[in-house]
Amino acid sequence: MKKFYITTPIYYVNDKAHCGHAYTTIAADVFARYHRLIGDKTFFLTGLDEHGQKVSQAAEKSGKSPQGFCDKQAESFKKAWQQLNISNNGFLRTTDKEHEKAVQKVLQILWDKKFIYKGQYQGLYCVECEQYKTKNQLINGKCPEHQKEPEIMSEECYFFKLSQFQKELLDKIINNIFIIEPESRKNEMISFFKNEKLQDVSISRKNVQWGISLPFDKSHTCYVWLDAFLNYLTGLCWEGDSKKLPDLWPPDVQLMAKDILRVHSTIWPGILLALGISLPKKLFIHGFFTINGQKMSKSLGNVIWPEQMVDKFGVDGTRYLLISSLSYGKDGDISWQKLTEKYNADLANGLGNLVGRVIGLSQKIGLQPVTAPNAAGKIRIKDLDKLFQEFKLKEILDEVWKQINWADKFIEKKKLWDLVKTNPEQAKKDLSELLGLISEIGKAITPFLPETSEKISQILKTGKIQALFPRV
Repeated sequence: MKKFYITTPIYYVNDKAHCGHAYTTIAADVFARYHRLIGDKTFFLTGLDEHGQKVSQAAEKSGKSPQGFCDKQAESFKKAWQQLNISNNGFLRTTDKEHEKAVQKVLQILWDKKFIYKGQYQGLYCVECEQYKTKNQLINGKCPEHQKEPEIMSEECYFFKLSQFQKELLDKIINNIFIIEPESRKNEMISFFKNEKLQDVSISRKNVQWGISLPFDKSHTCYVWLDAFLNYLTGLCWEGDSKKLPDLWPPDVQLMAKDILRVHSTIWPGILLALGISLPKKLFIHGFFTINGQKMSKSLGNVIWPEQMVDKFGVDGTRYLLISSLSYGKDGDISWQKLTEKYNADLANGLGNLVGRVIGLSQKIGLQPVTAPNAAGKIRIKDLDKLFQEFKLKEILDEVWKQINWADKFIEKKKLWDLVKTNPEQAKKDLSELLGLISEIGKAITPFLPETSEKISQILKTGKIQALFPRV
């Protein structure tokens, strides 16, 4: 049996799940469901990043202790993923005691192997990113992600010798040993490695209490990135021993948005190389959502929250709208108007209407869907496995909807509503082909729209019509 291990990033606990989080998590869920369907031993990990200055500040603002704040937020994320029918096998919180123990073991190993040393750091620090920035990374003196000027910070800290892995990482990326997709993101990282020298990175903070203490210096806590990255191992119940790796290691694919590509292509594999642990097979980087051409922002009041989408479009409606709105590796622009139009066109008037029409016409001539043969014997939706291997989720849905559009045109061209009266035998043949296609569509959308797939299966078994997607 083949194995398939997929991860999302662990999300910052200081906010609630937004559309970007939801997209990554639904996409990972689609891949996990697909690999379970084809018989692979599958593990899907997600979770929360709960340490650091930003979290303690958010907790203080809310009037809670950091742990109490994290506990509440963790329940919020779990509820969001349950609401979206996410089938994750693991949910890792970096405040889990077993994770903290493993992180301390790793820190001690890196210290003993002399990959960590004590020093003084001065630089431009963005609190929102929890990262030091170079001047080249700023736009008009501000962090491009958060539009805030970083603070000049000088502090005693411990460094990880990331700089010594520059050539090895570049070679592995160029030779697809450490795969980054799409190609444009691979080229972005190759350009970065060729034009900038990797710097040793600070891995501790002396003045941040909310974190994992360094085993060799209790006055320092672990910088959140090193702590967070190790979730991909500890989420598999790894205890910190580089010679005893989980059976599911390495990840087959790690899904993430483009804003965290650089740290996942430098610090993360650098830690693994220092530990002598094999790298993930592939990073897949997706784009961002914009709202009418603008970045989503709470300050602009233009954020679309997943729970709002579920209230309006239902669970499968939301899953479809988010996955079908981002092409392979590119950004996607959405708005309430666009989402509503797409829902009504593709789901209510598209798939839902097709199933209702075909079952209704079949009933008129006494054709039982469960026994209807696929008269043409055709497989119309092709290359699904190939598209899954290429991580082209929107493109898979596009192929399915081409067949839905074909079926609608077929019904109109044949005037099946008349044919059931004038030529029942021909109508039976045509409807049998359509029922076969609907069955095929139901199976193809199983990883994407699991509830709808099950409903289609039940409709075909019983012949009872139900509205799959009411208009909104």
